[in-house]
Amino acid sequence: MNLTMRIFLALLAGLVVGALLPADIGKPLLPVSDAIGNLWLQALQMTIIPLIAGLLFSGIAQSVGQAGGGRTAGRALLAFFLLLVFSAGWSMIFVPLLLDWWPAPPAAAAAIVATSAGAQPVGEIKVDLGKWLLSMVPANIFDSLAKGDMLPVVTFISLFALAASRLDDDRRRQLVSLFDAVKEAMLVLVGWIFVIAPLGVFALAVSVGIKAGLGAFGLLGHYIAVLVAVQVGLIILVYPLAVLLGRVGPLAFARAVLPAQTVAVSTQSSIASLPAIFDGAERLGLPRATAQVVLPLAVSIFRITSPCANVAVVLYCGHLYGMEHSALAYLGALLAALVAAVSTGGLPGSITFLAACVPIANAMGVPIAVLPVLLAVELVPDVFRTLGNVTADLAVTAILSRDRSR
Repeated sequence: MNLTMRIFLALLAGLVVGALLPADIGKPLLPVSDAIGNLWLQALQMTIIPLIAGLLFSGIAQSVGQAGGGRTAGRALLAFFLLLVFSAGWSMIFVPLLLDWWPAPPAAAAAIVATSAGAQPVGEIKVDLGKWLLSMVPANIFDSLAKGDMLPVVTFISLFALAASRLDDDRRRQLVSLFDAVKEAMLVLVGWIFVIAPLGVFALAVSVGIKAGLGAFGLLGHYIAVLVAVQVGLIILVYPLAVLLGRVGPLAFARAVLPAQTVAVSTQSSIASLPAIFDGAERLGLPRATAQVVLPLAVSIFRITSPCANVAVVLYCGHLYGMEHSALAYLGALLAALVAAVSTGGLPGSITFLAACVPIANAMGVPIAVLPVLLAVELVPDVFRTLGNVTADLAVTAILSRDRSR
């Protein structure tokens, strides 16, 4: 049984145990379960900043290096960027409308917020434009690191990585090796922490079950439905983009991408789906020269569902806290989502979830204490992440192959 399934089962068991415990047992047990769950959460949080620094530096260095591969690679990176912006924008429009029409169960939402630390007042968080702009450029990067302010850290690491790309080969490789080593060490540490993830999630779930009762199942079902709906909507939108911009027939595209989608659902891996995507490109008559450049690049660094799903997760957390978000908060979320989409490709879904969502939550002022509970049910939404990614991989190849010369 893989780790994701063990975490999911631990969540279910914790919710059932917490909901069914008699009050005279549940109330004394609550401080213990809170302590164990929050200890595991803090262990995860201590890895976030060094992990993101390593991922981001390595990801940007890799992207810049691949962009130098020719005109087709450069066009592909531009197309990836525009589609990632489209993905985040779709989530920012669709999710608030859906939650206004179909809100989370209020009693369970209040209980899960009460269970988590860092609850914030209901309402809109006011953001000063001047202070927000200044916050993006840290006067003291070490102070920002100490405070855990992700937006200035992301800005600094991104600019540092771009500056490093202009160094001579030896010095650039030294810096890349350093950050890559930091990333790998943090992944080892995260792996150790995830060994006890079922225990941490079980403890958090017991606390949720004690406070929310069986209504917690309804809230998590609601969350899964929202995440699936926003991703299915994005996948549906990819089809007309391929048809209109890629000049392929709708039925032809649907037939060509279906085998890759089947592999994606069964493996939850874009890389494992690559041969089937190549076969789809052949069926559509796309130029081999274009497909051979675009598709390996796409499965490596292009995750169209990443901004959509990760922004949706944070918006859902904000919804649980009754928060409203300003335009600046959405802009910060967009920047953080784009950076996360570039830097977290190729990681296991459980690690990607936290490394991508925490900076977005930080940019929007949303507490992250609920994230471990939502992580435990990522098993279902993750299928649609991969499904959308492989669909977009073939679509962007068609878009970049508008001239059908071989």
